[in-house]
Amino acid sequence: MAVRTPLVRLGTDGGAAAPAIYLKLENLQPIGSFKLRGAANALRAQDPRDLARGVYTASAGNMAQGVAWAARDLGVAATAIVPETAPSTKLAAIERLGARIVQVPFERWWQVLVERRFPGIDGLFVHPCADRAVMAGNGTIALEVLEDLPQVATVLVPWGGGGLACGIAAALAALRREARVLACEVETAAPLAASLAAGRPTAIDHRPSFVDGIGGKGVMAEMWPLAQRLIAGSRVVSVAAAASAVRLLVERNRVVAEGAGAVPVAAALAARDLEGPVVAIVSGGNLDSDELAAILGLA
Repeated sequence: MAVRTPLVRLGTDGGAAAPAIYLKLENLQPIGSFKLRGAANALRAQDPRDLARGVYTASAGNMAQGVAWAARDLGVAATAIVPETAPSTKLAAIERLGARIVQVPFERWWQVLVERRFPGIDGLFVHPCADRAVMAGNGTIALEVLEDLPQVATVLVPWGGGGLACGIAAALAALRREARVLACEVETAAPLAASLAAGRPTAIDHRPSFVDGIGGKGVMAEMWPLAQRLIAGSRVVSVAAAASAVRLLVERNRVVAEGAGAVPVAAALAARDLEGPVVAIVSGGNLDSDELAAILGLA
């Protein structure tokens, strides 16, 4: 279902002193995002009788696609609770995969993640990040990275709810403890950086941007202990830096990344203190065509 994605060297003008940066191209998954790994693992781990009533998730778009794909493969109904800010590219993909869409305000959407339920919808709720089976599926990315680049020293991972970063970090902790995992966030929504600075989960003022796949109102209570134990820190980049990384990936590597997928690349390019080799997880490529055109200066 999920495919093994390539690890390629990022084409940059970095000098000899700059660490080698590699891209883990999860944008090449069938749904354009790593989310298929966790969604498929979570659904396949369930008793078929528990799936009979259908499944649903709360997602800005990519996890919804993953759940829809896996549910279709298993022959069960799927529903996606999405924020009103979800981009049209992701909404269209969810519909193509046969899932029902329920759009709600961002605040209400976030509450679904916290409460793990949505009144009026029956079925099994698949949490997009805090489900252990989802994190285990995400952790397979680390296994592939280690096979292709055994000496990896630093892995940069976008931080949304933490399921990707913690899944990868847990696998690396077991197999290569020397490797550090750094979460990457955008300045308009960086709850982990704020929480690490405060020493406790901290609410933030979330501001929407084209980087729609990461950033929430805070760090979820169940993810905070994992983040403290597994994540070496957070790197925060500007929206402009994320857009520049999108443009660089297109121009140098012919790779289309959505905002969340470009943030680790932006963080890698901004830092000179990273021990290499560095791997940036390009988590997805579901970027609206109009947004891509604007970033490339074609609009």
